[in-house]
Amino acid sequence: MFPLKDNIPTERFPLVTLALIAVNVVVFLLWQHPTGFDGVGQAKVVEYGAIPYELTHPGQDCVIAGSQLACGHIPHAGDPPALLTVLTSMFMHGGFLHIGGNMLFLWIFGNNVEDSMGPVRFLLFYLLAGVAALAGQVAFDPNAAVPTIGASGAVAGVLGAYIVLHPRARVLTLVFIIFFVTIIEIPAIFMLGLWFVQQAFFAARDLSDPLGGAGGVAYWAHVGGFVFGLVTIRMFARRRRPPPSPRPVF
Repeated sequence: MFPLKDNIPTERFPLVTLALIAVNVVVFLLWQHPTGFDGVGQAKVVEYGAIPYELTHPGQDCVIAGSQLACGHIPHAGDPPALLTVLTSMFMHGGFLHIGGNMLFLWIFGNNVEDSMGPVRFLLFYLLAGVAALAGQVAFDPNAAVPTIGASGAVAGVLGAYIVLHPRARVLTLVFIIFFVTIIEIPAIFMLGLWFVQQAFFAARDLSDPLGGAGGVAYWAHVGGFVFGLVTIRMFARRRRPPPSPRPVF
């Protein structure tokens, strides 16, 4: 399922939402791909991605050693501090589908969440959701020597907030069923609820089989970000007049 638009109007121009999308795209196209689009540079991912082992072992680093990472007390000048990677990792992506999906969800659902709290609060909320998401992934496997990158955790926080704010919203959705393709309206609570159940299922599966191949997807980060959004949205959203009744999607 690919969401196309929702039916909840906004009152404010989504300045921060657009700015976050722009920053992510610029980082991906101009910084991660400075010489072409043949693939994301592994060295930058290791340097600026968030590696759980580095975060839970202060003073130790992970460097590329063949096809794997070697971690420990390794002199490696030029690497950013591990805590800085908590921020930089949020704006890096592993490929066009990765960034495309994240930015699509951020645009469709982020503008309404930003509208509920204003630009400054929304920026703080977004960044904290990303931190909470990474904390969930690190808690799952604190010794993992695998870089975590992407806006997925922060965007998951936005989805958790949206489902609390607008559970009756409807989302115009592109649906693929084998060779059949159609566009239908789906209740937001169903679409986002199903998404969360899927992430929780795969995350739980990783608990029983941590080496079973999550396919490079940080499911615990998705769960952590979504739960953060669910729990904290009332702290960030301002008291405002009731929103207009949801209108049909065209």
